[in-house]
Amino acid sequence: MSGPGTSTGAEKIFGPTALATPANALTLARLLASPVLAVLVGTVGPSSWLLFLLWTVLAGSDGVDGRLARRQGSTRSGAFLDPLADKFLVIGALAALAASGVVSALPVALIFAREAAMTAFRVYAGRRGVSVPARPLAKVKTLVQCVAVAMAFFPPIGVGHEGAVRVTVWVAVVLTVYTGGEYLFDSRRMLRSVGAEAA
Repeated sequence: MSGPGTSTGAEKIFGPTALATPANALTLARLLASPVLAVLVGTVGPSSWLLFLLWTVLAGSDGVDGRLARRQGSTRSGAFLDPLADKFLVIGALAALAASGVVSALPVALIFAREAAMTAFRVYAGRRGVSVPARPLAKVKTLVQCVAVAMAFFPPIGVGHEGAVRVTVWVAVVLTVYTGGEYLFDSRRMLRSVGAEAA
């Protein structure tokens, strides 16, 4: 039997406006690790067990901060920072791999353009009171991007099998561009609906 001072286990510790949360701290750590990873690609990479292990930890931590947020309370700052950290990690790693000659600069530029445009659109839509939820296929896109980077870092594949890495990167590009179009179509419809209600 629970009284006023006891927790039922369903209560959230943090409200939607909270900033200093364990989930946000983990997300911020991933964000700050992005330039460090890019530098390491140039110094010890492009393929090494150190990079593969570090990438596995960073990519896996995305699920950890998500579970923390669901358990302790989701925040608006976390909803913005989490996908931003994913984008920084993937694009930073791919840019470093492009600089090392493992992948072409063109697919990296296409992924960067889509992700930058999507982030800007989320900010614009958010200011108009429209939330842009992640689509299931967009999560597959992020997974394929992460797999492409992991393949490049994994020495048995990254050394001598760059073609497989490049193919996977282009699959990620197709998914990235396609999901960007889906978001644009859905969000324009939502923004028109908001504008009609305001009128």
